[in-house]
Amino acid sequence: MKPMTDAGTTVAELRARVLAFVRERDWEQFHSPKNLSMALAAESGELMEHFLWSESKPSLDVARDPKKRPAIEAEIADVVIYALEFANICGIDLAAAIEAKMAANAKKYPVEKARGRADKYTDL
Repeated sequence: MKPMTDAGTTVAELRARVLAFVRERDWEQFHSPKNLSMALAAESGELMEHFLWSESKPSLDVARDPKKRPAIEAEIADVVIYALEFANICGIDLAAAIEAKMAANAKKYPVEKARGRADKYTDL
């Protein structure tokens, strides 16, 4: 298996790798949308745990800490793997879904109103 990098790996390749891994283990039988969404939430919680009680700006230092970095990378990988497998099981085209969501967000958060603000679109 060739090493993967963001610059050289497509979403399709990632999805195929996840699907092959799952199929080799006969895990598709357990991967319902309910179970995958719950696993995704659980893994997101494990990622958040690394930053618990950190203030916003110092949390970047936590993410860059060489001692903590491997565990943080493993947790974000788990989150993405479950999201990819959810898309596989549900037949969701991630690129199309992201494009549609970004277009909807662009309407809700126009640059002239949202730049530099963290307010919800209803408060802009």
